[in-house]
Amino acid sequence: MGSETTGAPVERTAAQGGRPSPGRGFSLTWLGVVPFFVFATLFLIAPTGLLVVGAFQTADGSFTLANLAGLLHPSIVAAYVISLEISAASALGGAVIGFFLARAIVSGGLPGWVRPTVTTFSGVASNFAGVPLAFAFLATLGRTGLVTWALMEWFGFNLYATGFKLLSFLGLTLTYLYFQIPLMVLILTPALEGLKKEWGEAASILGASSLQYWRMVALPVLWPSLLGATLLLFANAFGAVATAYALTGSSLNIVTILLYAQIRGDVLHDQNLGYALALGMIVITGGANVGYIWLRGRAERWVK
Repeated sequence: MGSETTGAPVERTAAQGGRPSPGRGFSLTWLGVVPFFVFATLFLIAPTGLLVVGAFQTADGSFTLANLAGLLHPSIVAAYVISLEISAASALGGAVIGFFLARAIVSGGLPGWVRPTVTTFSGVASNFAGVPLAFAFLATLGRTGLVTWALMEWFGFNLYATGFKLLSFLGLTLTYLYFQIPLMVLILTPALEGLKKEWGEAASILGASSLQYWRMVALPVLWPSLLGATLLLFANAFGAVATAYALTGSSLNIVTILLYAQIRGDVLHDQNLGYALALGMIVITGGANVGYIWLRGRAERWVK
């Protein structure tokens, strides 16, 4: 008679060549992510928790909603508005310019050395901010900057006679574009690479022009990546403080500089109101990042 088999599965131990059952025991691979969790807890989760709690406390630790009510003060509302405007302007500008730059290096038929050069520069420039970036723009577009001097000497064009000011909304937006455009290139390049060549070939065979292909095929596929990257650029600009403070000081009333003045300043010093300002920033940037993650998930499903 043939051998009989029972319905119960036969378990194999590790000694018999089977794989260890998942969920049993402690895997040493978890040790590799311990530094990440420790770092995230100490420098992200714990400080954020302290900010949230402090936003609902007075100086003596009592519960209050006065800090949140203080966010409705006209000067604070104006700070949020100008910060939102600068973030939106730099995000949209970085998204548009970064899109065309990324498209050029991916499918523009440029020489082979252009792409690695642009991507390498983008990796460096997207992290170039703070005091060095502020000094670079002052030395370039300040009243005695190199570009300002060159325009006057070579073309007789006085840039500041047009009303341009580096320490202004436009000046800070241009400064932010220095790291916003490279960041857009880095984010969007993989999405453009995900466009299948077969789609373009099929559209061409069916008689579609290049414009029709981008309008009816490529852009509908890319829009989650484009919108998600724009939201990430918005959050990136909204949370920037070092560049704005080093460039404009207190001459431009944006929320990050106002927050710094409330927590560390000598004149405006209301630490708990500063916590409330930070809570408002967390809500705005958190919403933008959640939108980016959701849209990135949709984009990944499209290109699979």
